[in-house]
Amino acid sequence: MSMPSGLPRSYDDNSSANLADILERVLDKGVVIAGDIRINLLDIELLTIKLRLVVASVDRAKEMGIDWWEQDPALSSKARHRELGKENEELRRRVAELEARQEELP
Repeated sequence: MSMPSGLPRSYDDNSSANLADILERVLDKGVVIAGDIRINLLDIELLTIKLRLVVASVDRAKEMGIDWWEQDPALSSKARHRELGKENEELRRRVAELEARQEELP
């Protein structure tokens, strides 16, 4: 049975979904898994763990406004260059300050 392109395939018509199809659908649509684990002892909260997990493709994540990896210098060369530029600018400013102080000394 052929389906028009762009429409999701139905999995209930005896067709088997393979792992690649499922992965493609998950990355295309995105999946959010959220949950809280709370451990209390006699009404005293001992531990709370909040879990938030988003699984999506990079394009889908950007559509959702999630792009933290572009700002992290450890993951993005552009962010690393920006970070180095800021650091160089700060060092130049400090060197200029020190040179100005040195000239003021008798």
